[in-house]
Amino acid sequence: MLTLEDLARLRREGRPRGMASVCSAHPLVLRAALRHGLRTGAPVLIEATCNQVNHQGGYTGMTPADFAALVRRISAEEGCPPGQLLLGGDHLGPNPWRALPAEAAMAEAGRMVAAYVAAGFSKIHLDTSMGCAGEPAALEDATTARRAARLARIADETARSHGLAPPRFILGTEVPPPGGADHALDSVAPTAPDAARATIAIHHETFAQEGLEDAFDRVLAFVVQPGVEFGNRNVALYDRTRARPLTAVLAEEPGLVFEAHSTDYQGPGPLAALVEDGFPILKVGPELTFVLREALYALDLIATELVPGYGTRPLAATMERVMRDRPADWQRHYPGSAAEQHLLRHYSLSDRIRYYWPDPEARQAVDALAAALAGRRVPLPLWRQFLPAAEDHADRPLDPEALLIERVTASLAIYHAACHPDERKG
Repeated sequence: MLTLEDLARLRREGRPRGMASVCSAHPLVLRAALRHGLRTGAPVLIEATCNQVNHQGGYTGMTPADFAALVRRISAEEGCPPGQLLLGGDHLGPNPWRALPAEAAMAEAGRMVAAYVAAGFSKIHLDTSMGCAGEPAALEDATTARRAARLARIADETARSHGLAPPRFILGTEVPPPGGADHALDSVAPTAPDAARATIAIHHETFAQEGLEDAFDRVLAFVVQPGVEFGNRNVALYDRTRARPLTAVLAEEPGLVFEAHSTDYQGPGPLAALVEDGFPILKVGPELTFVLREALYALDLIATELVPGYGTRPLAATMERVMRDRPADWQRHYPGSAAEQHLLRHYSLSDRIRYYWPDPEARQAVDALAAALAGRRVPLPLWRQFLPAAEDHADRPLDPEALLIERVTASLAIYHAACHPDERKG
């Protein structure tokens, strides 16, 4: 089975392969990823971010141990072998506590990294690039590297104390904003090659100065900007010509690859090109919950037309009420008039509605929708009207959960094809 350590070697040999990184805490997305992994035999890499999951609970209310237990429980239910599952921590650093002085924020970051490693997360992205109280918003490479080395030491010490294999690291921080940009995009400039070289060199030098040569040997990739991004309304697609000077840097670093963040909505061609060009770790998250929401809203419309007494789009109405009652997770990201904000709340590509599915009212509305349609035979015209991609479900008893998982899996299959070109050709 493909491992993270294989990626650089396979690229050098001219046989590039990749690995999708599923960045989501939604149980149906996790189930879809694990079920897809069982079917394909490919590794299932699932990651949590520092804001989403941390030792204080994060916005999901889960610690790393909680998240790991959730994923492993679903994996066991799906019959996915434990050896196929990889857990990663993304952007682990002081970001959730950057309003604090640097030392206090880094102390919390250290506790978070220790919690991730102790819970069995073996792929650790260290991101210490952000300034804390009284510091510039973005730090220079030297400070970033020193703080990354500090967290790497904590990670290694934690692994040793728990009898675990030492973690593999991802370094570098030139990435799009979490969840996508808030503005319309024309294009995104790739990282300058000299900037990538400088970042790699100063991290290597700093780790060596700190006596962490062994830890640096376990650095698998650096995060750079390949020129991909999505905003609320559009997507900047990968242009390999513009990225060629950046990808040439890998010829000087045969043991490394690049990790690509915000690859959502890129589609088959750009994703395949990213893997071929040296970005074999493809982060995806909002796209998966977007297609989940798309299917839920289609079912809401179908039930409105088909089920007596169901009401008029009660799921969409519930989500609107929940988001308006608790606007913190969308308000600063969705500019414009009231009508424009309404559109973005429900349909933005950044999919900040994903933060609201765990709300008790939202869960109750989803459960009511599933109960209304479970076992019903939905006629073909309604599928053609509201969800044409699922028209093969016409006129047979409907399993709503299976359909939702199917729609998420359709996106995962595009990533799998990009990451496994040998299967595409076969």
